[in-house]
Formats: sequence, structure tokens, C-alpha cells
Amino acid sequence: MKQIPDKSFWQLWNISFGFFGVQIAYALQSANISRIFSTLGADPHNLSYFWILPPLAGIIVQPIIGVLSDKTWTRFGRRIPYLFIGALIAVLVMCLLPNAGSLGVGVSAAMIFGLFSLMFLDTSINMAMQPFKMMVGDMVNEKQKGLAYSIQSFLCNAGSLVGYLFPLFFAYIGIKNVAPEGVVPDSVIYSFYIGALILILCVIYTSLKVKEYPPEEYAEYHGIKHEEKQEKSNVFKLLAKAPKVFWTVGLVQFFCWAAFMFMWTYTNGSVALNVFDAPTVERLVNGVQRIVLDTKSNEYQDAANWVGMLFAIQAIGSVLWAIAIPQFKNRKLIYALSLILGGIGFISVFFIHDKYLLFVSFLLIGCAWAAMLALPFTLLTNALTGGHMGTYLGLFNGTICIPQIVAAALGGSILHIFTKTGQVSPEVNMLVIAGILLFIGACCVSLIKEKVHDIQ
Repeated sequence: MKQIPDKSFWQLWNISFGFFGVQIAYALQSANISRIFSTLGADPHNLSYFWILPPLAGIIVQPIIGVLSDKTWTRFGRRIPYLFIGALIAVLVMCLLPNAGSLGVGVSAAMIFGLFSLMFLDTSINMAMQPFKMMVGDMVNEKQKGLAYSIQSFLCNAGSLVGYLFPLFFAYIGIKNVAPEGVVPDSVIYSFYIGALILILCVIYTSLKVKEYPPEEYAEYHGIKHEEKQEKSNVFKLLAKAPKVFWTVGLVQFFCWAAFMFMWTYTNGSVALNVFDAPTVERLVNGVQRIVLDTKSNEYQDAANWVGMLFAIQAIGSVLWAIAIPQFKNRKLIYALSLILGGIGFISVFFIHDKYLLFVSFLLIGCAWAAMLALPFTLLTNALTGGHMGTYLGLFNGTICIPQIVAAALGGSILHIFTKTGQVSPEVNMLVIAGILLFIGACCVSLIKEKVHDIQ
């Protein structure tokens, strides 16, 4: 099998640069969805259900993109056409979603519009995101994959940093940070607009700078014989032949991504109540009087902006930790250590009532995030070769989406257990559970057995 040649740092950078723009979109979504739906009038116990759609879209879309792109050969490339189409759809939806409360319709209609917009946004982000992971598997040799995924992790976190800080920045320069009940503030709307512009510019850059390998050259680099090119991939057969690393890393992923689903869903309410002392109001929800946070208050919206700052701190911690990860020869050790640090960060939020001290918590959470972005794909792609790289990476996305779906489906019921009658829901308890899940994930790292080229 012909060896893929080494690439310069800037060639590796160009392969992943568009990820910067995609991650801005993803950060805006993850940091603001609970805020948007709470502003529209959602019950905190139902917030997690709104988060089911994104991973559900991902578990369907990414394997399809993997299978289709494995069979696609155009003059524009193999993965890039899907990247570009996904980005275009994401740009359109990013201009629509934050306006769900400004259409002059009722609460139910606004939420339905928001839900469909969220579904299309996450589907398109998934469509744009997956090709970057696939291109590293396609175009980078084993020796450089660790560096390539670290670059991707850096760009991912840099994009997150920008996306998380946008609402805070726009509020700082005077854009309105509060709005009438049921309407999303302008600081959030403008953030989505600018994020959409950056996304399409970054994707255009990667599309122009990266030239994917043509079919014959790709086959030589990946040891694909002529008869294998004609082979029709059966997803179930491929799963049966999947290397053990696929399943053991997937088990770790389950606990990690369930934890971060709880973070995205419940950090807004936790910080608003525990740190900013947001006022509460009594509201009729599904025929029941509930005590909920007043989402149109300055305290709640200031807290929501501060959550963007905390997520940005998490991204900074992740960038710094991503630099350190390749220095450890024992990948399993650094993987487990990263998750333990993240678990400590989540649990510490319960005890902290100062907004600046929360920086420490989210720096630690960033360590777990850095490991989750870089190590699973390095471990998996080093165990894969042949013509089904994209399909396997698409299927592996199930280890990201399924735990999020489970966490979103169970989150409301778990929160009900902690909620006392006549009191606001203690959403911070869900972050403690997130920390425990990361500890369990760290224990499961010991089950991973690294092996190169388990399948052909």
C-alpha cells in the first residue's frame, strides 16, 4: 500500500479551516437554544426535549453523508460538495431561527417554527461538519493524524470562543440585550447573522484551498483493490465487522456526550439562579402553576450572556489542553485524566456562587472537551483502512448522538425528581450528574484496546 505523504502544517490547517466557521454556528446553537426557547415560554422541565431534535438529525444525516460521500467523485472533490451544501443551508436557517419570536404569531406557533428551524440548522451543521473529519481520514497519514485532529480541535475551540462571546460583545457595544416577552433579544439575533457570514466565508476558503485525492490515487493510498471499489456497502455488515475500538471508544462517548447535553441544556438556568439571583415568576404551564425564572428580566439575560463567557472560557481551556494532549504518549491515560478533570469542573459549579470563580470550573470542563474532540477520532481512524472510512465515521457519530438523545429524553424526568412543589427547579443538580457521568466515562477508558488496521 502506497504511503500518504507528509503534509506541511498549513496544508493540514487548510483541510480543517472551514471547521472554524462551522463551529461558530454550532456554538451559537449550543449556547443559545435553551435561552431562545425559555424566552419563547418553554417550561424548564421540557427544555431537554427541545434538544432531542439536533442529535436525532445527526444520527440520521451523518451516516448517510458518510455512505454517499464514500461513493462520490466529482471535479469539486469527494467530501467538499456535501460540506458546501450543508453550509449554505445552515446560513439560511441561522438567519431564521432567532426570529422565531418576532413573527407576530402565538407562543405555540413560534415554538413550532423554532423547532423546525432548529432541526434544519442541526442537520445542515452535521452535514457541513462531518466532511472535515472524513478528509483527515482520507488525506493524512497515521503519523500526522494526531496533529491534524489537534489542529481541528484548536479551530473548533477557537470558533466556539467567537460564537459564545458574540451575544456578550454585541450587548457590550450597545445592542439591546432584553426584549419584550416571547421575543429574542437583538444581541442574539445579530450574533446569528454575523456567525452565518463567517461560516460561509470559511467554507469557501477550505473549498478553494483543498484538493482531494482523485479515485485512483486514493485507492493506492488506502489499499483498495479494484473489486473493493465495486463493492456495495451494507451498513449492518460493516457494523458487524467494526473494530473493537469502535465499540469501546463508543462506550466512553456515551457518558461524555450525555454529560455535555446536560451542560448545554441546564447551564443557563443554573447560572441565572445560583449566581445572578434572577427573579422568579408564577406561570401557568400545561395547566399547572409553576415557579419559573423570569426570562425577560435583566438578571436572566445577563446570566445568559455570562454563560456565553463561561463556554468561551471552556473553549480556551480546551485549546490549551489540546496543545498538551499530543505530548502524552499514553493516549488512554490522558483521555481518562481529561474526563476526570471535566467531572470535577461540573460538580464544582454546585458549590460556586461567584461568576468569576466559575472560570475555574469551565477551564476544567474544557479539558474533557479537548479530549472528546481529538482522541476518539484518532483512536478510530488509526484502526481503519479501505474504502469505507466515511461510512464508519458516519456510523461512529451514533456514539455522539445516541447519548444526547437519551439524556434529552430523560433530562426533564430527572429534574422533576429534584424539584419541590412551589420552588424553582434546581437545574444545577443536572450539572452534578454530568460530572458523575464523566467519572464513569473515565473508568470505561480502561476497556479501550488500541490496535492499528483492524479491518481492511
